[in-house]
Amino acid sequence: MNPRRVLEIIGAVELATLVLMLGNVVTVHQPEVSRVLGPVHGVAYPATVIAAVLVLGGRHRGWLLALVPGIGGLLAARAASPPSPRREDQACP
Repeated sequence: MNPRRVLEIIGAVELATLVLMLGNVVTVHQPEVSRVLGPVHGVAYPATVIAAVLVLGGRHRGWLLALVPGIGGLLAARAASPPSPRREDQACP
């Protein structure tokens, strides 16, 4: 699997867990939801930063972007490299 894709997935998990935790706090505030999502987000955030450091090597701008809570992983993935160009036969109608 492409390292940039791994960074995108980890960044999406980090963002999703943060949004769900904040939504839980603002609405129903179920402790069980916080008990599950808190540790998942707690692992996803540093995993995003570590993955960004490994994927981006010595480029400081990229892994510094990963330090932004929530969207940092997705920003770092975007800074990692441009997405591969789409082939003509894969284009959407």
